[in-house]
Amino acid sequence: MSGVGGEGSSQLENLATEFASYEDFLNSQIAPIDLYYLEDEELARQLVELGLRGSGEVVKRAEFDAKKIALEEARSIKREPAKKLLSEGLEFEGQPFLRALAEREEANRDGKMTTIVFIREKNRKGQEISGYIDYAHRLKTDKNMEAVFHGKRRMMPQPTDLSFFNWETQQSKAASTPNYEVKTDKLPGIIFKNKRDRKLINPDPKMEPGDNTTRTMLRNCGYLHVVLYDHVTRRKA
Repeated sequence: MSGVGGEGSSQLENLATEFASYEDFLNSQIAPIDLYYLEDEELARQLVELGLRGSGEVVKRAEFDAKKIALEEARSIKREPAKKLLSEGLEFEGQPFLRALAEREEANRDGKMTTIVFIREKNRKGQEISGYIDYAHRLKTDKNMEAVFHGKRRMMPQPTDLSFFNWETQQSKAASTPNYEVKTDKLPGIIFKNKRDRKLINPDPKMEPGDNTTRTMLRNCGYLHVVLYDHVTRRKA
């Protein structure tokens, strides 16, 4: 069945749908008389696999397993409809920061981009804080992001982000995420290593940000300082 299309491909799909495993398919091709003469079930399976028993048509294990995986992936896509974007249908007139987050939401959700957001702002106590935020990770883990897009909460650095610094208390934290490894050995600054393509993102404004990364500074956005580092991890389909 290898290398054929059309009817052969359709037959392979039918077999992968009907049988739970390749072994089940082989067993279905073994007749009682085969076991009577061979007296060995495993040998009988091998003969079926070679096309010497059963229907006589060779169905390779690799082809069967590949079709099985493809069918399961197709079913999974049908079972899991695309999640609605938190920013979908919202207007961000006069809100450049939220508009920038909305423009990047889909790409960060599907893995095409991993944006690092640098924010410097004062907290509720009036203390100046700053930090680098893994936007894609924040979208997945922060239940308050919907409120952020609706303007009910502000996106602020947290001690659990890639980096966090309180300028008044001198509290300093750094934490890697599923997308980025924090490297603090590159003194005097900090470097972020993307875990997918292993590219380095350098937030130093005096340096180039790195391969496949663009730096965007937002002005008049309601914060003391905001910079976006957009790292493209794969091309659009």
